[in-house]
Amino acid sequence: MYLVDPSCFAPNLWGMMRPALQLVQRGLLCLSAFLASTSVFTDGASSGIQAASAQYLLGLGIGDITGPVVETNMMGYASLAQVDTGLHMRQRSRAFIVADQANPSNRFVFINADIAMGDSGVRRSIVAALSSQFPGLYTNDNIALSSTHQHSGVGGYLEDLLPQITALGYVKQSADAIVAGTVLAVQRAHASLAAGKLSLGNTSVVDGNRNRSPSAYLANPADERAQYEFDQDKDLTLLRFDDASGKARGFLSFYAVHGTSIYENNTLVSSDNKGMAAHIYEAMIEPDAMPGNNTFVAGFAQSNVGDTSPNTLGAFCESPGQPWDGQACEFEHSTCGNATEDCHGRGPGFRISDFESNKLIAQEQVNGAQTLMSQTLTPISGPVKWVHTYMNMSFREFQLPNGTTVQTCPPAMGFSFAGGTTDGPGAFDFIQGDNSSTPQNPFWEIVKGAITPFPTQQQIDCQAPKPILLNTGFAHFPYEWSPNTVDIQMLRVGQLVMAVMPGELTTMSGRRMRDALRAKLISEGIVGDDAYVVIAGPANTYAHYVATPEEYNVQRYEGASTIFGKWTLDSYIDKYSSLVSFLSPTATGVPASDPAPPEQTSKAISLQTSVVFDAAGIGRNFGDVLTDVRTSSAYAAGQAVIATFVGANPRNNLRLEQTFLSVDQLVSGQWKVVRSDSHPSTTYQWTRTSTILGTSSVNITWVIEDGTPAGTYRLTYFGDSKPLIGNISPFVGHSSNFTIA
Repeated sequence: MYLVDPSCFAPNLWGMMRPALQLVQRGLLCLSAFLASTSVFTDGASSGIQAASAQYLLGLGIGDITGPVVETNMMGYASLAQVDTGLHMRQRSRAFIVADQANPSNRFVFINADIAMGDSGVRRSIVAALSSQFPGLYTNDNIALSSTHQHSGVGGYLEDLLPQITALGYVKQSADAIVAGTVLAVQRAHASLAAGKLSLGNTSVVDGNRNRSPSAYLANPADERAQYEFDQDKDLTLLRFDDASGKARGFLSFYAVHGTSIYENNTLVSSDNKGMAAHIYEAMIEPDAMPGNNTFVAGFAQSNVGDTSPNTLGAFCESPGQPWDGQACEFEHSTCGNATEDCHGRGPGFRISDFESNKLIAQEQVNGAQTLMSQTLTPISGPVKWVHTYMNMSFREFQLPNGTTVQTCPPAMGFSFAGGTTDGPGAFDFIQGDNSSTPQNPFWEIVKGAITPFPTQQQIDCQAPKPILLNTGFAHFPYEWSPNTVDIQMLRVGQLVMAVMPGELTTMSGRRMRDALRAKLISEGIVGDDAYVVIAGPANTYAHYVATPEEYNVQRYEGASTIFGKWTLDSYIDKYSSLVSFLSPTATGVPASDPAPPEQTSKAISLQTSVVFDAAGIGRNFGDVLTDVRTSSAYAAGQAVIATFVGANPRNNLRLEQTFLSVDQLVSGQWKVVRSDSHPSTTYQWTRTSTILGTSSVNITWVIEDGTPAGTYRLTYFGDSKPLIGNISPFVGHSSNFTIA
């Protein structure tokens, strides 16, 4: 499907435009940025109880944000073919409120959402709901909407056009679910506010990430690279939340790794490695609580994620029959036989599955968090402050520290953007690092103007040496394709400052940003020598990538996706540094601001059709069993229990805070729910069997975990059917009873 009707064009014109539209639809958005600082902590004795005095009011909450799990494009890989067909694990928002106990109006809320990136429209709706319910407490300035940058969630929720294209426009149901679940998470966090203490620590997680653009990283100065052991940040930073007695209520951690453990060919909605890590940790603390009903909240947040990958075995060619099959991809351009399509990163569980890799990368982060939670960490002490403003990046002039005047540019995507990454390869004849002004295929120079306006000479010069493929900053029809204005935000509690970033900083970009802010905080006397800075994002607005100027010159994927040009990073450093004075406990007033980005959801186009009707089929009822579980012999751990039911479209009811399935155990004559659709051992898969007749089926699978008690069980399916005329109504189906030995 295309966003335009081919019949509207002459056949020869459509023939020229078709591959160009396929390119845009293919569009490969990879994202995000979050990182740990360079301060060093002193490890104390191992202890689950912290001993500092209470200084803060702390609140933690969790909410279900899972959008439509079928018939909706997934967000992250920007693949038109990746349309969801079911559910592996629900997406959730986790909210962390920090308030000054002596002056509770001084507070902020950090939201860590299992989504690909923050969005201006979604954040605007969240701010409106919270500021209405809690006047003066939660505002546009002190609410941070960050993301885990996972690539297996529901798409269509962003308000700019470019990331909407593969979703066939805006999906209101997806955005509404994120807003509703996030607001609920903050409401729960607010209701849980109580006196408590904060402490901070970091540890190394060496095997949790890998640099996917090492050739670009090597373009950074050798003396700068020599300061670091790795070409990735390996620090996991953790902010521990304790009650007044020192008992842990949860934590917020920061570690840089892309949410691309689960591959592009997956169509089950999930939450990738950070959502999995949160589930593992929360279940470990409260094993009897169903996911989402836990009181201990584990936040695994994203950092300077730009050039990171969870595919730690490296990238290899998957080219059966070719001499390079099985070999490492070419180093400079990540190609196999001069093409990108066959170059794929491999996670640590590659020989088993990408879901196994997902679990292993999650466990690496869990292990790091466990290490820190078992130690006495450095107490946090000091004021709660925040600062927020807007910055228009189009032709923004500023001075570098050496006095040179430079400028950023209106947004544009380079040719290597279409080359993709080793986590999600591109298409056609695009490759990474193609920094020529005359591309391999001059056809794209001709047709790119049919997608977005041809760039002016001013834009060409500003974006140099990037060869512009999509001039999105000048594309305004039917509404803005990319943001020109971004959120600039910092949150402070004591010696910790979170730089909340609207894009995906690369490893070295994050290091430079962190070091610059820390130096500024100390030199201005706002924080002492114990100042600690983390990078969080992509948050609030999605403005793609932030490469260093040296990496930008190489024009691999990250540089080509640095939409505001070569001086993007330096512009951020300049602006964020200029705002650190507002983090002083004596600061008053608000910083100057550019106008907020325009509201676009009211203009949004959606080509996703609604559910017309559901039918069970002749002689059948919704929830009837089509294929039953095995009853002739007992199951054992490691085996899959599968049942298929007469289904209905799950878009009829997202069942937020509920479940599409349960595994029930017979205990003392009563059925007890022991698994839901939020457990990674279960999957829910929906199949449309006839569009004309409106029939569908649902497959429920449970892979029995080690240690599952022997006994009698059943699978239960919860659905909602829509008649051609009338109201949507719920139904329930049960498998036969089965036993586990």
